[in-house]
Amino acid sequence: MASRNIPLIPRKVLFGNPDKASPQLSYDGKRLAFLAPVKGVLNVWVGSVDDLAAAKSVTKDTYRGIRIYLWAYTNRHILYLQDKAGDENWRIYATSLDTGETKDLTPFEGVQARIQHCSPKFPEKILVGLNNRVPQFHDIHQINILTGEMSLVQKNPDFSDFVTDDNYNVRFASRFTPDGGNEIFKLTDDGSWKPFMKISMEDTLTTGAVGFDKTGMILYMVDSRNRDTSALIAFNLETGNETTLAENPRVDVSNVMMHPTEKHVQAVSFNYKRESWHILDNSIKGDFSYLNKVAQGDMNPISRTLDDKHWIIMYIVDNGPVHYYYYDRAKKKAQFLFSNRKELEGLPLAKMRPVAIKSRDGLDLVSYLTTPQEADSEDNGIPDKPLPLVLVVHGGPWGRDAWGYDSMHQWLVNRGYAVLSVNFRGSTGFGKKFINAGNMEWAGKMHDDLIDAVQWTIKKKIAEPKHVAIMGGSFGGYATLVGLTFTPETFACGVDIVGPSNLVTLLKSIPPYWAPQVELFKKRVGDHTTEEGKAFLRKRSPLTYAKRIKRPLLIGQGANDPRVKQAESDQIVKTMQKKGIPVTYVLYPDEGHGFARPENRLSFFAVSEAFLAECLGGRLEPVGNDLKGSTITVPVGTEYVPGLLSLLQQNNA
Repeated sequence: MASRNIPLIPRKVLFGNPDKASPQLSYDGKRLAFLAPVKGVLNVWVGSVDDLAAAKSVTKDTYRGIRIYLWAYTNRHILYLQDKAGDENWRIYATSLDTGETKDLTPFEGVQARIQHCSPKFPEKILVGLNNRVPQFHDIHQINILTGEMSLVQKNPDFSDFVTDDNYNVRFASRFTPDGGNEIFKLTDDGSWKPFMKISMEDTLTTGAVGFDKTGMILYMVDSRNRDTSALIAFNLETGNETTLAENPRVDVSNVMMHPTEKHVQAVSFNYKRESWHILDNSIKGDFSYLNKVAQGDMNPISRTLDDKHWIIMYIVDNGPVHYYYYDRAKKKAQFLFSNRKELEGLPLAKMRPVAIKSRDGLDLVSYLTTPQEADSEDNGIPDKPLPLVLVVHGGPWGRDAWGYDSMHQWLVNRGYAVLSVNFRGSTGFGKKFINAGNMEWAGKMHDDLIDAVQWTIKKKIAEPKHVAIMGGSFGGYATLVGLTFTPETFACGVDIVGPSNLVTLLKSIPPYWAPQVELFKKRVGDHTTEEGKAFLRKRSPLTYAKRIKRPLLIGQGANDPRVKQAESDQIVKTMQKKGIPVTYVLYPDEGHGFARPENRLSFFAVSEAFLAECLGGRLEPVGNDLKGSTITVPVGTEYVPGLLSLLQQNNA
């Protein structure tokens, strides 16, 4: 293999907890919070920018780890979300920095809480969405984070979401229409809902509210109506006039930067192959000019004080960790804080190269190719001779791959494989025509795009034709199953992580709180409520063609997954067993839609690495202790991964 001469990067370095991540300044600028492990579990730490070594953990999670948190406007409380074993019934917690006490603000079983709004005008209160009355709909409540006192603000009759302002007024609500479109309603003074705006099905994924200006009379929106890519517009609610603030003919608006108190838009980013910023407010031009020179990579302001004097800046590169800086605007000085994975510094990491690949019908598929640097003497992304390749497919499908450090790419490249990720039609960010080209094309033209990209790598002599694997999570897991059933000769093997196998049972078992969005699925995936629609969905379901599978398959599943239920994996495994087709099935009793606990991630990728090495011939780091502490079970197929059974026995001893 091409990577024989460079050291193996341990999986723990690539897939374990970060050292420090997600730094956020308190709104008064006096303290800095970040995520870091405590005895192997991610928690929130708080300290001073000037003395990070003295920072202390303030939360006490001991199992799953905290991944979502934010400062309350009190500057004395940390808010965070946590679920149980991956069930996505999030609860909201508030930790007091004064007393150390953590209060469960939403102590309801089987209920999902969402933070709707936090406002500096009400530092001790937040707006929260709760589906505790009806599982399908989230009502809006106001919660006092000091006392836990809760009051109903807005009952939800049948809306998919609400738009609120800094005065904690509910202003707008939206619902999907039977044709797959969206209708926005305005709340009137008498409490009734008045039709405000209709959005056609073609525009629903590229049009929506961003927020209000300081007066509350200007509504900022991303809007693709009457154009292909979404632009940022300012909609005057008094006059009805629209002003286009920023647009790009190739891509949708990516990020919007608004002043923390004045609430005007200062900059907008666009991301085609890489992210770039378009500045609208001259007062920050000097800041951006300076910050673009501080460090390499794509620069992003991720946290700001309320007085806007201090920022936290993130720099993303493709071949190293994320670097975070503390920026003093008055002094025009950026101070390095930390990187998220210090052990990556100085390692032989590879470049991720953006490339636009033409589909068979002429679409530009923005893709990302990573190849082992020691196999590429001309440093152009094309190896000196073809390599085994892994096609890594993103989830969603209404999401996208982007440039930057990717642990899966670096892991696979280090083991000697070329790696490709493709923004197939239906991916977001490239305009509504590109998204809508994926409608009703699951296992159709969306899969054709992936095959076209694989053929491109073969034509360019990047990939060995007989040694191409496919893997991915969620929709990427579905794409893996499609690859092994619809095109069984193309791929040498597949790794499916929480991927659906039957689109009918998938749509019938969606979480109740997704019910307001069911029309979106009907129009973009297929209608599971009619006989004609079910027949179509069955034709696009890998389960229907499971008997075609002839190449090795590894499946990973979380038992508590609310989106892709365990039954999706169970049923294809059962069918393959009946047909005598080999399959290895890895199941975690304490995970949901993906593997949150680092012990579980490490164990799954250890198994995946051994599986891929057997299939493609890549390098293999011994499993060692990478099963330790995980809850891994392998109900089926231990015999198809060399040494797995004995390792499981040792882990369970």
